[in-house]
Amino acid sequence: MVKIGLFGIGLDTYWPQFDALQNRLAGYLGTVAGRLAELGATVIDAGLVDTPDKAFAAGDLFKREDVDLVFLYVTTYALSATVLPVVKKAGVPVIVLNLSPEPAIDYASFNKMTDRTKMTGEWLAFCAACPVPEIANVFNRAGIPFHQVTGLLHGDERVWQEAAGWIDAARVARTMYYNRLGVMGSYYGGMLDIYTDLTLQCATFGGHIEVMEVDELSALEATVTDAEVAAKLDDIGQTFDVQPDCSAAELKRAARTAVALDKLVTKHALGSLAYYHKGAGNPANENVMTSVILGNSLLTGRHVPVAGEYEIKNVQAMKIMDTLGVGGSFTEYYAMDFADEVVLMGHDGPCHPAIAEGRIKVRPLQVYHGKVGQGLSVEMSVAHGPVTLLSIAEYKGALRFIVAEGESVAGPILEIGNTNSRYKFPLDIRTFVESWNRHGPAHHCAVGRGHIAAVLRKLAQILGVEMVQVC
Repeated sequence: MVKIGLFGIGLDTYWPQFDALQNRLAGYLGTVAGRLAELGATVIDAGLVDTPDKAFAAGDLFKREDVDLVFLYVTTYALSATVLPVVKKAGVPVIVLNLSPEPAIDYASFNKMTDRTKMTGEWLAFCAACPVPEIANVFNRAGIPFHQVTGLLHGDERVWQEAAGWIDAARVARTMYYNRLGVMGSYYGGMLDIYTDLTLQCATFGGHIEVMEVDELSALEATVTDAEVAAKLDDIGQTFDVQPDCSAAELKRAARTAVALDKLVTKHALGSLAYYHKGAGNPANENVMTSVILGNSLLTGRHVPVAGEYEIKNVQAMKIMDTLGVGGSFTEYYAMDFADEVVLMGHDGPCHPAIAEGRIKVRPLQVYHGKVGQGLSVEMSVAHGPVTLLSIAEYKGALRFIVAEGESVAGPILEIGNTNSRYKFPLDIRTFVESWNRHGPAHHCAVGRGHIAAVLRKLAQILGVEMVQVC
């Protein structure tokens, strides 16, 4: 679970001057802590930091607890000297919560108060906005990136939606940091756009990349038992709509390979996998690599996304989307439908079963176009409704996100045994396609359900990568 460091700030000089102010502000901080916990985070609460010594202690606490984000709740005026030590020591992204306790001060009641000391104390309880420029100035001079959420402490759901987005983004960043990505085989020769720098992937996302040989999968396939095949056939039958023209022999072959894939994932504790194998006459390798689509689709649906054609950048995008719970199916442009103003997109598998429109059909293919062999494939459309496309591209020695929000819409698809969907975007398709291509994506991308560009932008900021949103 993602860990969130939380601290409020105040000024210790105020407490003996204004009765109950400290307790009132601590109560506000408790409200924030409760709301953040409701969003699914483990909250490490450093309390109300009102002196430099407490700031040093809070920084040590966050460092020791290995927090993923720090939320700084500005309760009233406070010195920036009580902020910088915390954030500098924690060394993680900081979100400044500039939240007013009420929509407005009750001016009439306030001005009727006869005790000017109490008036000042009341004003200070509404003074959250006051030190934010000072804090921003210090962060900028210290080279510390920061992000702001401004609004109301009570009754402002936009505030907590923003906070939830940051927590979701931090959870993805944490997952990617500890993810073990398997790469098996080699690149599809000539697809220059998908080649990537593995060191750059680790430097950007963290994680570990396990380089494997296809022979290892072939060896595991040889150990699969008939009982394991039978159990996997049941799994396939429950997950997919197997078409009558799929032969029993091909189904068993796919099931054996699916079991071997499970064993490979378990052996290396993989959280994702990219693969491709052209083959050079080794029958065992050709057998497994022409029967992986069903097993890879099952893995993808079980939070181990798999990308074909050794598409490492794209399986990273798929893992991001899967961690967000929105799918992350492997896809590419097929064609443009100018009559209906939609773009057709899909791929020859694997698919993400969790985001399918209806049941996924399994069909036999007599040839894997552009590849060796034949076997079973999946035919799926992405569930109708809002979708987001994510491409991770290399540009000038760094990674960047290219994102578009659109809709998966009903209509005729190509029933060719591949994934296939119709997408409509806010831009006309000429403008959309030219805009998307202008930013240099690879020809593959990941598609997920829902409009999640706002969360992806937060993730990009946490990771320190550029994000381009086409629409």
